[in-house]
Amino acid sequence: MAEVADGFRVEGVDHVALRVRDQAGSIAWYREVLGLHRVHESAWGDVPAMMVAEGSGVALFPADDEAGQGPEFLHVAFRVDRRTFDGARARLAELGIQTTFANHGVAHSIYFADPDGHRLELTTYELEDI
Repeated sequence: MAEVADGFRVEGVDHVALRVRDQAGSIAWYREVLGLHRVHESAWGDVPAMMVAEGSGVALFPADDEAGQGPEFLHVAFRVDRRTFDGARARLAELGIQTTFANHGVAHSIYFADPDGHRLELTTYELEDI
């Protein structure tokens, strides 16, 4: 695993978020074709549908073409431990990178953009009060 000088380290890709036209069909496709299984359904319900294998996966969000939200790439999430999550929040603030925190019940996340505007997420499943 790569580690930068200040100790900021990601464990790997947690998920890629996709907006899909047919969420139920996509759930079935990822299950049948790639062998992914659904997690966090009891905590999140239908949105997103998190399909994973070996700790990495896709988060499937329903598209709403009437609202102008067709199929698209939404974000890439990197999994981190709690120490890195807390350190990353401080480090990103030092660098002047604006972040947004989200409590997803089973995970905590911070969202921010890369220099090209791609949305990135750091997520930890090691929950603590924030």
